[in-house]
Order: sequence, then C-alpha cells, then structure tokens
Amino acid sequence: MKKKIKQPEFFETEITCSTCEKVHQIGTTVKNIKIETCSNCHFFYTNSQVFVTVAGQVDKFRKRYEKKENKNEMIEEK
Repeated sequence: MKKKIKQPEFFETEITCSTCEKVHQIGTTVKNIKIETCSNCHFFYTNSQVFVTVAGQVDKFRKRYEKKENKNEMIEEK
C-alpha cells in the first residue's frame, strides 16, 4: 500500500447560474463554477421556457467589441 497519498482539497464553492444569477453554495474540490441553467430556472422543473444566455461566448464577444470601440474613440480624438 502506498504511503503519503495526497487527498484532494475540499472547498466551500459558489455555483453561479448565468440565466437567473442565483448562487448555490456546496462543498466540492473545484473552487468556483459557472453554469448555464440551474434547478431554479430549468424548464423541466419550472414548466416554463426561458431563453438561455450563453455566458462564455457572449462575454468574449462583448470584450472584443469594447476593445474595438475604445480604439475607434481614441482615433477620433486625435
């Protein structure tokens, strides 16, 4: 049997839903998690359809667009 087996660290983690912005707290080995839908807003549990905002792709696009806007403003000021 191996000696000195390293056990995984256990964190109190916040899971954030990108659709309804609700924060769930659980214990897990991962620090922070972002999910698209949770039990609070998933249509299977609520019997209503909600449009899902995809956090990752939309955020990346907005960052790129803001950079372009800032460059255009700097050029116009000169």
